[in-house]
Amino acid sequence: MFKKKSLGQHFLTSTHYLSLITDTAHITPGERVLEIGPGEGALTHELLSRGAIVVAIEKDHRLIPVLEEKFQHEIAEGKLQLIENDVLRFDISSHLQGTYKLVANIPYYITGAILEKFLSASLQPTSMTLLVQKEVAERIAREKKESILSLSVKAYGTPRYIKTVPRGAFSPPPEVDSAILAIENISRNNFKSAAHEKKFFDLLHAGFAHKRKLLKRNLESAVGREYSDILKNTRIRENARAEDVSLEQWLVLVESSL
Repeated sequence: MFKKKSLGQHFLTSTHYLSLITDTAHITPGERVLEIGPGEGALTHELLSRGAIVVAIEKDHRLIPVLEEKFQHEIAEGKLQLIENDVLRFDISSHLQGTYKLVANIPYYITGAILEKFLSASLQPTSMTLLVQKEVAERIAREKKESILSLSVKAYGTPRYIKTVPRGAFSPPPEVDSAILAIENISRNNFKSAAHEKKFFDLLHAGFAHKRKLLKRNLESAVGREYSDILKNTRIRENARAEDVSLEQWLVLVESSL
């Protein structure tokens, strides 16, 4: 089937990496899994073979009859639910109750939007195992310098860079290498309330507003004249930039500014 470039369709065909993704997700029989963009069903098949109960969201209407034919028995047995929808418009709580895991080869152009949607959702997955662009996985889980993306992910869970996936493992091959990224232990334990959570992200965005400026200059407009005392309380260097500040320091910074 012709893949749509507009949907970022690059189907993973390597059985080795399909198996590695499901191994990383630690799927157990009867566990509920949300899959984004099942495509022609290669990862779906792997998840079902591990005993998962799968809810699969597919935007491309051309693929729905293909998947319905391929998995007619699993659908009839209630092991697979196919939903034709755009994942960014998908109402999580209307289709999922209780705990679930997110496992997917996601369209790279909406990686940030997917991470934000599910990590900040009222019904969060317990873990996310994603195939993403290698550069993005490194930025989140490997680089020493922080970013809004890396800190946003770490605020909710523990990211791990699992494995680089070469371009040849896909059909058609993407223009960049990919990587398996795991985000585990997802929760809101770092936040005492919705107001606390909002304050964290307000300060985070203020701190990164002008990347070349020192953190204290960026925070001056957000915190006011007390910013200098607040920085001292958090033991953040006077000449620190936002990218130099760890998640733990950001959390203390938020506490000090409440």
